[in-house]
Amino acid sequence: MDNVYNQAHKLARAIKESEEYKSYVEKRKIVYANEKNRKMVEDFREKVLKVQLDRMSGKEVDKETMERIKKLEEVLMLNPSINEFLKAELRFSQMVQDINKIIGEAIEVE
Repeated sequence: MDNVYNQAHKLARAIKESEEYKSYVEKRKIVYANEKNRKMVEDFREKVLKVQLDRMSGKEVDKETMERIKKLEEVLMLNPSINEFLKAELRFSQMVQDINKIIGEAIEVE
């Protein structure tokens, strides 16, 4: 049993040492150091989360709301530091999803 926990700690260290994680942390610090950028990112996330929760609960999401989110995303992507942060976050998130998939397949969790 102890061996499993040791391996988990090794994996956690490997993740923290990965380029994906280091880049994500670095880009996040840059974006969050600027109050305006931080607020724009958080506002965008709130809107996206609300749409996701509405969809999960079976609510219809109107086209106008989706257009506003798309336009907001386009504006955010014009900001180089936010653009780099969101791309780094996506790469890190993808790595974590891949790791979860590998573990899930290895132990046959559905």
